[in-house]
Amino acid sequence: MTMQERYPLAYKSYPYAKSPDQDAAAPVRHPVVVVGGGPIGMAVALDLALKGTRVLVLDDHEGIGMGSRAICFAKRPLEILDRLGCGEPIVEKGVVWNLGKVFHGEKQVFEFNLLPEKGHKFPAFINLQQPYFEKFILDHVRALQEQGLPLEIRGKNRVDAVEQDAEGVTLSVMTPDGPYRVAADWVIACDGASSPVREMLGLGFEGEVFKDSFLIADVRMKADFPTERWFWFDPPSGAGASQLLHKQPDDVWRIDFQIGWDVDRKEELKEDNVRRRVAQMIGEEVAFDLVWSSIYTFQCRRMTKFHDGRVIFAGDAAHQVSPFGARGANSGLQDTENLAWKLQMILDGTAPVALLDTYDEERIYGARENILNSTRATDFITPKSEISQIFRNAVLDLAENHAFARPFVNSGRLSVPCTYDESRLNSADALPGGPARTRPGSPCPDAPLGDGFLLGKLGAVKDARFQILAIDAEVPERFAAHGVSCDILQLSAVGNALLRDRYLGTAQGAVYLIRPDQHVAARWQIWNEADATSALGRAIGKEL
Repeated sequence: MTMQERYPLAYKSYPYAKSPDQDAAAPVRHPVVVVGGGPIGMAVALDLALKGTRVLVLDDHEGIGMGSRAICFAKRPLEILDRLGCGEPIVEKGVVWNLGKVFHGEKQVFEFNLLPEKGHKFPAFINLQQPYFEKFILDHVRALQEQGLPLEIRGKNRVDAVEQDAEGVTLSVMTPDGPYRVAADWVIACDGASSPVREMLGLGFEGEVFKDSFLIADVRMKADFPTERWFWFDPPSGAGASQLLHKQPDDVWRIDFQIGWDVDRKEELKEDNVRRRVAQMIGEEVAFDLVWSSIYTFQCRRMTKFHDGRVIFAGDAAHQVSPFGARGANSGLQDTENLAWKLQMILDGTAPVALLDTYDEERIYGARENILNSTRATDFITPKSEISQIFRNAVLDLAENHAFARPFVNSGRLSVPCTYDESRLNSADALPGGPARTRPGSPCPDAPLGDGFLLGKLGAVKDARFQILAIDAEVPERFAAHGVSCDILQLSAVGNALLRDRYLGTAQGAVYLIRPDQHVAARWQIWNEADATSALGRAIGKEL
């Protein structure tokens, strides 16, 4: 079976068509050009286009990527996509899971629940093959294009050179009809871990490549395994030093095998050898089809700065982590959420260009957090010394019967949203008794509201709007400052214990200033226009 037969949806989703730009005497200028049409590039392009900015996406290929690659999508990125209008169909297709189990040999060490509390629209995680994930975003874009969405996608447009000055960027692009040049006020590079744009600008990565190899196999089979994340240290099958099992839609299962550093990759990827490992794990009697396979190594690296002049990097182009913990695409989507409103306000002239520096600061903070957790997981999964191996096995033995040891077991700390505690955009916390989870810098947790949910009412996509959220507190019907109009949402926590617990704590009332990316910028016990004006100015970079 060919890859095209396995992933027919991926074939020529945006086929090459000649653009009038290619015959222009001078490079045609666009406000924003996104390089890379994967999930990160398409998400940031969609976010900006929904805000009214004309966006051009250039992609070297003609369609959605083949091979499942990323499969675990966390709650926060699903909330981001819901804000963009395509979260629900993605969840409907995906396999929902909250539970995970960790094994050592044949023994179950413990299990965990990633979303033990109620009152959230989205689950902790879904599993969905990346081609499907990309397709749902692209389908949404196509539907909106018919309604006038200012977003253009050009397939078979490969960027070969990048030149920039203080006013903008010029890209040299190769197509089946030959080269042409296109200009942009801003370029967003979402062109993956090897990022040709990053290489063209001579920008490097800092970090570590871990000396171990992992074989991914996606297999289609009928199996009775529950819809949970199962991870084995020293699995009894002997098919790898560790194993990971996940369920995907359409009876496809993801299996990861730790196979060591000194392996012949070409030999390991031969279908007969992959099938041998799979059969060794699931049993020779179980029938299965091999859908896709690949080998990867752990890499925990990032750029020292996420923008260079007018070229901005997001997703794997800016940072890489190990797949254990599902932090790659999930953190990339949080990049796009952080970037889009800031760039939109810069384009509108509402915020200074210096606001872009806080994209670097906040998302580098997030990348460091992810790299730290990813490195710790790697060190636990692949001990580098005899002492490390002894420590790991002792922890696993203790964890079966002793709760204190379980936090030390690390099979990949799973993706959680980043709290920007040190952000310069935050105002001092002024809500005595307010919950720690909604302090300034934190992402807003969801809560039920009648027949809907809070996040569905926060962080409107259009115009990069800020929002005043008042809970059992008086606020004006309108508020604007620094050229920014804030939407007003007034609620009561009476009879809503979850809203009270997540936003009031022991306070009787609260007023929140919410950023367009649904992060808290400031909060107070009562409304004060001077405080709100100051906080809004700080949040849009007026004090940078």
